[in-house]
Amino acid sequence: MDDHPVLSLTIRDSSMLLAVYMPFLEHGGLFVPTKRHYRLGQEVVLSLTLPEAPEAVTVAGRVAWISPLGVSGRRIPGIGVHLDREAQSICDRIETLLAGQLDRGTATYTL
Repeated sequence: MDDHPVLSLTIRDSSMLLAVYMPFLEHGGLFVPTKRHYRLGQEVVLSLTLPEAPEAVTVAGRVAWISPLGVSGRRIPGIGVHLDREAQSICDRIETLLAGQLDRGTATYTL
């Protein structure tokens, strides 16, 4: 993980978590607002702080979604990070935090 760009994401509450979580990706994913340029498939490292978590965790992933600068509508620039299989416990924690909210059709940063 040493040679890959490191991004940081602090999720303050469940509504923000719902907006950035990408449950349609196998093993889950997270949208990370950024104005920096990344390539699809590029490996990245994410320093992630979940609501009510005492400290950040570091997870690896790959860029699976890009919202470039100048994107229209409600979208903001950033990337979707498809989390590695080793991050399954993080995805399980996210889905526990979002229990009952994932099927509501709430607008997110990606879909």
